Amino acid sequence: MPGTFTTVYLVAFDLDDHGHPVQAFPPKVAADEGTAVTDAKDLARHHAGVVVWKREGDPVVGEEGVPDVVFSAGKIGDFN
Repeated sequence: MPGTFTTVYLVAFDLDDHGHPVQAFPPKVAADEGTAVTDAKDLARHHAGVVVWKREGDPVVGEEGVPDVVFSAGKIGDFN
């Protein structure tokens, strides 16, 4: 769709004292899907879970679409 763009995000999760996943850091914007998945696999070794998702945005309307999960591993929580 003309004028739209896609943004890829990555976030890792750790477990809180009750075993619930909480974000280890705020979502990071990735350069592309491939890089994000490689980074996520790396992070998965040190965190309880990771997720990579993308969203299509339309700057004219100022909105982003629904998240489309590209990769996830382990225990993840709210990332939206």
